[in-house]
Amino acid sequence: MAKHDLGLSLIFHALADPTRRLILARLAEAPAPISELARPTGLQLPTVMRHLSVLEEAGLITSSKDGRIRTCAIKPEALTPVQSWLDEQRAAWEARLDRLDAFVMQKMKEGGE
Repeated sequence: MAKHDLGLSLIFHALADPTRRLILARLAEAPAPISELARPTGLQLPTVMRHLSVLEEAGLITSSKDGRIRTCAIKPEALTPVQSWLDEQRAAWEARLDRLDAFVMQKMKEGGE
């Protein structure tokens, strides 16, 4: 994975905002019209539209229009790069901690002899 993966940065940026996470949590249940997504936020519709734009730009949601109603749906597969990055980070830190543990155990053995 590239050191500066633009797609991953867009996803983390989108996930950084609690309103956008609230919207994603709602969309994880089922697709919803924008008016329904806006209701629990207490925000004006243009503000919610900006949040949805960030989510769509990051590839986390899609939207479709049927007449006057725009409906959004989550794209769960878009989180795969985040999961991969987190798995890589976990593996790296677990390896570091294992090496530290081995080093400390070795020092304890040397000190106990």
